[in-house]
Amino acid sequence: MLSGKIKSIQTLLTSYDSVLVALSGGVDSSVLLKLAVDCLNCDQVLAATAHSEISTPKELELAAQVAQICKVEHKIVYLSELEVPEFVANPPERCYYCKLNRFRLLQKLAAQQGLQVVADGSNQSDQGDYRPGIKALTELGIRSPLLECGFTKDEIRELARTLGLPNWNQPSNACLASRFPYGTRITAKNLSQVAQGEELLHSLGLTCCRLRHHGTMARIEVPPAQFSFFLDPARNQSVVTSIKNLGFAYVTLDLQGYRTGSLNEVI
Repeated sequence: MLSGKIKSIQTLLTSYDSVLVALSGGVDSSVLLKLAVDCLNCDQVLAATAHSEISTPKELELAAQVAQICKVEHKIVYLSELEVPEFVANPPERCYYCKLNRFRLLQKLAAQQGLQVVADGSNQSDQGDYRPGIKALTELGIRSPLLECGFTKDEIRELARTLGLPNWNQPSNACLASRFPYGTRITAKNLSQVAQGEELLHSLGLTCCRLRHHGTMARIEVPPAQFSFFLDPARNQSVVTSIKNLGFAYVTLDLQGYRTGSLNEVI
């Protein structure tokens, strides 16, 4: 079944005259870039990464590494979602305004470079959650080859491993803005608190985690199998102290565990 989908996406990509791949550094867009390069000449493909306060330097570094592996030109588009009032207000449609802003800039870059298509790494597994950003992609005419050809996340990871991509088993990672309850204004300070908090948790080996920002409270999500990490009194106190030093008054562990899109549960 996977072989049939691979043939399908190869046929689709080969039909493009040229393509700009929106490369986030995640496994989905990385696989799309590698497939595009394999189907077209390198000078027909451009990798472009939109980078702002809601993404981390590590994501940018990984995107650059993947582009280098694919031997394709990589451009970075710097922007600030904090200049978009609708984004800062953080309504349930926040992702729509973010994608609209980002992909308009990527389309502008594609036009400047004379590239026919702008494509992103959306896939079939994205259909199971609330994703208003997909509406923006549709409105702008962005292509999503992995979605169009029916690839699931597990299939993409399998393909990434086969292709030798370094991030094939990397945990899924939504932008930092997804850590805030809807209606909570997003600020540079709060984004920095989340980024530093999650970097701390990653450094302790908790690579699959989220730090949700609830004003004065930090809510930590990790897989239930890792709850025991916090049972060691000294280690637990170290985490609490470090998180509080970022400006939080309370530090909690979510007993439901790690799950993507947990803040969509109130919608």
